[in-house]
Amino acid sequence: MPKAQETVLEIDLNSLEHNYHYLRSKITPGVKMLGVVKAFAYGSDSVAIAKRLEKIGIDHFAVAYTKEGETIRSGGIEKPVLVLHPQTHSFQALIDHCLTPSLYSLYILKEFIKKAEQLKLENYPVHININTGLNRLGFDPDDIEEVISIFQNTSAIKLVGMYSHLAASEDMALKDFSQSQIVNFIATSEKIIAAFNHKILRHMCNTSGILNYPEASFDMVRSGIGLYGYGNSSEHDSHLKPVATLKTIISQIHHIKKGESVGYNRGFIANRDTITATLPLGHADGISRIYGKQKTAVLINGEEAPIIGNVCMDMLMVDVTDIDCKEGDEVIFFGKERSAEKFANRAGTISYELVTAISQRVKRLIID
Repeated sequence: MPKAQETVLEIDLNSLEHNYHYLRSKITPGVKMLGVVKAFAYGSDSVAIAKRLEKIGIDHFAVAYTKEGETIRSGGIEKPVLVLHPQTHSFQALIDHCLTPSLYSLYILKEFIKKAEQLKLENYPVHININTGLNRLGFDPDDIEEVISIFQNTSAIKLVGMYSHLAASEDMALKDFSQSQIVNFIATSEKIIAAFNHKILRHMCNTSGILNYPEASFDMVRSGIGLYGYGNSSEHDSHLKPVATLKTIISQIHHIKKGESVGYNRGFIANRDTITATLPLGHADGISRIYGKQKTAVLINGEEAPIIGNVCMDMLMVDVTDIDCKEGDEVIFFGKERSAEKFANRAGTISYELVTAISQRVKRLIID
């Protein structure tokens, strides 16, 4: 990889391809795979990621909101795109871009039918979300008889998929709960299948579901974080490659005397003569204040440099007293050398929050 000359998020498409094939190897041949590219493809570049995944054989995509689906459609993506959380105001745009809505409540189902009938649509494809215990979005299993009846009384939309979401697939201490969700989904989905004469895709597994609950693969699996290099456990992480590497450079080096302070509100007081490096990256770039005050560290020339004091909006400072470095040297926050999961965990958060927070003002560099 090239040495950084500025703040940059490198996106390695070869690592993405490696992760895709590893996850494919864990599912039964014939089971479809859906790639989740919401939130700028987990903080990277949704169009670049989606184009590579489409090229190597992904079957479906998913985004959170319609605007995200519009973006990848405009980037040339042709495979089905599921919008997981559509809102009524975006129905027209969703239809205009041939996106597939996930319908999750009686209200949203009826409103989408109303829109589809106004436009005189026939058999517009939709999925439904079934709530099996996450209690976030989805039809209650008790609503399913009414849902079936509504579908059977319109020709404007067609049920082509149904899914649920495992609440704790990465936590084997909650295995009984996950298995109860799977049983619940099977019972509810079989009731739906019996009411229709056409194929309806069933999907439930997220990344950790693929790895821990292969019996719940059904017709399709969904992978988000796994495609980007994280398997929610050290065992699975060892088989995956982080796609994104966040780098910057040292802007300035300061020599701080014992007792002097660094940063806003004197967030760091030197207990010895200290050398600090100022980096051009701050909480406006996605490195929030939770990472300050020595909770975590960056890598400079292979050595850990703790983040000291309070992270500023556009800059942060690190302790380089014991590191041989100079202004202009490369600094690595996370990536292949040290994972986003490890960086995040030391501050009490998770890789998902860290990688999706990287600001759009950080330059993306596609590595192919």
